[in-house]
Amino acid sequence: MPHHSTKSILKRIAFIGNYSPRQCGIATFTTDLCEAIANQYPHTTCIALPVNDIETGYPYPARVRFELMEKDVDSYRRAADFLNINNVDLVSLQHEYGIYGGRAGSHILVLLRELRMPIVTTLHTILREPDPDQKRVLQEIAALSDRMVVMSHRGAAFLREVYGVAPEKIDVIPHGIPDVPFVDPSFHKDLFGVEGKIVLLSFGLLSASKGIETVIAALPAILARHANVVYIVLGATHPHVIQNEGETYRLSLQWLAHEKGVEGQVIFYNRFVSLEELIQFISAADIYITPYLNAAQITSGTLACTVGAGKAVISTPYWYAEELLAEGRGALVPFKDPAAMAGQVIDLLDHEAQRHAMRKRAYVFGREMIWPQVARRYMENFESVRSEHRHFTHPGFSVKPLDKRPGELPPLKLDHLRRMTDETGILQHAIFTIPNYREGYTTDDNARALMVSALLEALGNKEALELASRYLAFIWYAFNTESGRFRNFMDYRRHWLETGDSDDSHGRTLWALGTILGRTNTPALQSMAGQVFEQSLPAILKTTSPRAWAFTLIGIHEYMQRFEGDRRASQVRDELAKRLLTLYQNHASKEWCWFEEKLTYCNAALSHALLMCGRSMPDAAMAAAGLESLSWLSGLQRADAGHFVPIGSNGFFQKNGVRARFDQQPIEAQAMVSACLEAYNISGDKHWRTEARHAFEWFLGHNDLNLPIYDPTSGGCRDGLHPDRLNQNQGAESTLAFLQALLELRLAENALLTMEAGTQ
Repeated sequence: MPHHSTKSILKRIAFIGNYSPRQCGIATFTTDLCEAIANQYPHTTCIALPVNDIETGYPYPARVRFELMEKDVDSYRRAADFLNINNVDLVSLQHEYGIYGGRAGSHILVLLRELRMPIVTTLHTILREPDPDQKRVLQEIAALSDRMVVMSHRGAAFLREVYGVAPEKIDVIPHGIPDVPFVDPSFHKDLFGVEGKIVLLSFGLLSASKGIETVIAALPAILARHANVVYIVLGATHPHVIQNEGETYRLSLQWLAHEKGVEGQVIFYNRFVSLEELIQFISAADIYITPYLNAAQITSGTLACTVGAGKAVISTPYWYAEELLAEGRGALVPFKDPAAMAGQVIDLLDHEAQRHAMRKRAYVFGREMIWPQVARRYMENFESVRSEHRHFTHPGFSVKPLDKRPGELPPLKLDHLRRMTDETGILQHAIFTIPNYREGYTTDDNARALMVSALLEALGNKEALELASRYLAFIWYAFNTESGRFRNFMDYRRHWLETGDSDDSHGRTLWALGTILGRTNTPALQSMAGQVFEQSLPAILKTTSPRAWAFTLIGIHEYMQRFEGDRRASQVRDELAKRLLTLYQNHASKEWCWFEEKLTYCNAALSHALLMCGRSMPDAAMAAAGLESLSWLSGLQRADAGHFVPIGSNGFFQKNGVRARFDQQPIEAQAMVSACLEAYNISGDKHWRTEARHAFEWFLGHNDLNLPIYDPTSGGCRDGLHPDRLNQNQGAESTLAFLQALLELRLAENALLTMEAGTQ
């Protein structure tokens, strides 16, 4: 039954944050707040918009009406549209830097800027020394929000002093806690087989910042005085820690317990428990301990919960603990000090009356923190904000007509990429959408696929590692250690079909390896790619293809984003860049601003490579040549109607000859998208963003035949545009060209939004 029931002027409230069953503290808080308000105010509809950190999402309850993808900025725009058209009266935003995508979580600004209703933001982290991005993002959130809620007075002080938020805009509302009775710890101990024991407890998602090792190191001294003590460590390892480090931290704790001879007194419950189970564990504890290692923690749901349950609490002096445990509601010990921890535990166990007095003070203080009370405080805040908001319109809000909003990028669909990929790698060709086994595989296509995998990882896609592993394994196998070159063609039975090596394939593979090395955070991929990149790089100097040089230069640029000090890579870059510039200077004229006497395939990559080198070396002549040649090519590939028209592959374009209009290939559109985005990065000229969009729209049907090259039903891309029809086969090169262009545009938009967030 609700604590009390009343009507509110608010008919519909939306809660944005993480949400159960996702396992994290913010998800628990958002769910508890949403449910508490829904229970207290049955005439108000509460809906939730959680943020997914995995592509599959979570099995959410019916209250969840819209899901955001953490790193997909378009989903934030769509969420704003959803809220604006669904008569939402107020948005309650839970803010934590780690929830939202973009630099310092800047993607959330894209959503907030579009909203027409008032916003109340609850802050779960307030940094005293934020970096510039963190400060800018939080300051804009404060500007867009009608009210900011913090859970401690120190948090309010930081908002005023560090971020310049007006005091009248800040409300202090405590962290909500379940309403539990004040019980004797012995009552629940038999549930866990620890009857007759003194129970020390720590709980929460496990990570190295929790400092559990301090308590384990203190146990020998505690046990010497109180031999019947057990220490329960409750909680699963944090999902992000599992993903990045596995159970290394938990294992280190188990080894430490063994080393200290206390493994029999330490009990690990490695799972995420329900609220009912959690209350039972807390009830069974004699002393609750939060031995965190970092002072910069402005709130803690676990500490709030145990104080409100009337537990004797020992904590390290992080910010929230200092405030919550003041006036004898708990005891503080220095960080990383097992001796002090042992002394404090022993003191509380030796003085039972003192311990119970501490418990009572904590329990009485916690009565204002139970969820029914906190829900009432939040609703009073919301109603006040709603009343004030009616009298003005947000200065940042303006209605944007459709023609002023950027075109929506298609959703990412990897169905055809998966279909074309088997345990060997990606197959070269397809008949319609069916893989064509007769044509086998190429290193060229597996290199393209490896690049796409690197971009997928940069956008947080969970399939990236598995796909990259497959394509990198193919490239490793293709490398001929005797020649230092890559074989290219393999039949379906895994037999290499040629003895000669392709210059362009070699260059494209170096491009892919450099991209993986510059972008991936997976050590196994880095190690394997690093070995083959180092061994294969010297051979590129013996090649004669300008495109092979250009592909390699782009790859070296990616590689040097992380390994700038590699002298050999710098030397190869300088040599190849000089060759490309010399080619341009020898062939370019006022009427023909190009590197050769003929335009063939993947043309824009030549300009792209010089642009990159001009920026990174730096070399003004290279940057100028890259920009000049790309401008000329861009004009040449623009129809009178304004759409993109690549050089046709059925004859190409010889200087002073007749230009081939068809067959138009997807790789040309992708190369143009990539080069134009680089031109924008260098020049800051918005014209190049428009040019990249025009080239990409060729895939979507803005072309000579007004027919879509990209197939949204399969996720594949057709192999080209003939004078009268589409080539309906969806091979690897075409599909990967589309995916690379789409992913690069998404990354570019994310970067732009982050930059815009930082300047506002």
